Parts: sequence; C-alpha cells; structure tokens
Amino acid sequence: QVQLVESGGGLVQPGGSLRLSCVASGSMFSIGRMGWYPQAPGKQSELVATITSGGSTNAAVSLKGRFTIYRDNAQNTVSLQMNSLKPEDAAVYYCHVVIFSVPNGEYWGQGTQVTVSS
Repeated sequence: QVQLVESGGGLVQPGGSLRLSCVASGSMFSIGRMGWYPQAPGKQSELVATITSGGSTNAAVSLKGRFTIYRDNAQNTVSLQMNSLKPEDAAVYYCHVVIFSVPNGEYWGQGTQVTVSS
C-alpha cells in the first residue's frame, strides 16, 4: 500500500507565493512520474506540471515562469513552487504519482487547498 501526504496549501494574497509538497511512502520498488493537478470548482482537473525520476519536466505553457516543479528522489518527494499567484490559481491541488511495484499503480494525494485572495 502506498500513501501520499500533501502539505503547503493555504491562503495567500495575489502576487504571493506558496510551496506545495507531496511525500510518497509505503511498499514500492521505485517511483515514476510525479505531478500536480489542480481542481477548481466547476472546472476540469488540468495538468500543472510533471517530473520524471531523471528530472525531465512537462509543464503547462501558461504557468511557465510562475510555477516550478521539483523532485527529491531520496525523500520520495515532489514539490511545486508557486510564485506570483493569481486568484484564478485557486484550487485544490492534487499530487499524482506513478508507482512501480507489484502491481504497478497510480496514486492521488488527498488534495491541498490553495486560496488566493486579498
């Protein structure tokens, strides 16, 4: 069984910054792609960014320059640094992880709320 624990959400004023983190633990051989997906009310979940174990990233074009994804393979952690936050960035952010184990699987975190408001 694999667990994902997210942290770092909260309330921030427009223009502020937050750093989200997601730690994977449990029974696994290795971790594949890790990523973040926001879910805002009434909207479909969409990709913010993903990162492979080798450090290759894939990010939403509209967010490049403001959001950066990081990964610590030794700590099984993926982080999302969010700068210059806008009200439209507000959402519940979910961590997504591909786990190589027996069997392989994809897991989602519990979500962490990001609110951007003055």
